[in-house]
Amino acid sequence: LHRVDRRQRQMCIRDRIILAVVATFGLAYLIVKYLPLKYKWMVSIVLVVLGTFLVFKIYDGIMKPINFNKDKRVKYVKVIQHLKIIRDAELAFYKVNGNYTANKEGLIQFIDSAKFAITEVRDTVIQVNKGSKWQPLMVDVEKRIVDTIGYEPILKSFEDKDYKNMFNVPGVEGKQFELVIGLVEKIAGLEVPVFEARTEKKDLLVGMDISLVKQEMEAIESDQIKGEYVSVGSLNEVTTGGNWPPSYDKANREEEENDQ
Repeated sequence: LHRVDRRQRQMCIRDRIILAVVATFGLAYLIVKYLPLKYKWMVSIVLVVLGTFLVFKIYDGIMKPINFNKDKRVKYVKVIQHLKIIRDAELAFYKVNGNYTANKEGLIQFIDSAKFAITEVRDTVIQVNKGSKWQPLMVDVEKRIVDTIGYEPILKSFEDKDYKNMFNVPGVEGKQFELVIGLVEKIAGLEVPVFEARTEKKDLLVGMDISLVKQEMEAIESDQIKGEYVSVGSLNEVTTGGNWPPSYDKANREEEENDQ
């Protein structure tokens, strides 16, 4: 439905432009045919001005959505970079603690001070009594053992990431990402921890064309960021993915390479 509405708006703008062009040519024809010669020079100036205005409006109608998409993409790429750092931090916290956290300062401190356990898995054979105390029956049983052989600072995984400022929304002064945790029933009787970090699109698009911002808030296309938020994780399903299309991941990689 939203896609149909957008197409209808685009067709309406196109029809208005075509109507204005036709009206201009029709007026020019009437002037040439019926207006006295001594007035034609004045009308010619008016027509030149009107024609210039129409050319500008046509150009503006074409370029406005193109520039809007280009500008919003730049903003979204920076936001997604921050959301990915938040996701990495939450996953590290989950690996150590078995749950997620909504404590922003606590998560930053966690990165600064916590450590991953480095483990080694080995298989060994032990003897297990399958009989009784009076009639033992010793059987070889293979057992998997996990040994902790050391620890690695979590900070090492964040050396090239601006994790200290990961909760600040880029381009929006004083705004931080929302961070919420919860539980989702994965299967009957089994609830698993989830998290979601997000920010509203409208805050990122302040000062841009109002009608295009409205369209963006209603985006449902597969190559767009759907809905009113840019987000990672979910409180409704078990996922640590973002709501952006794969093209933004490619843009992120290119920007990171340029920054290096």
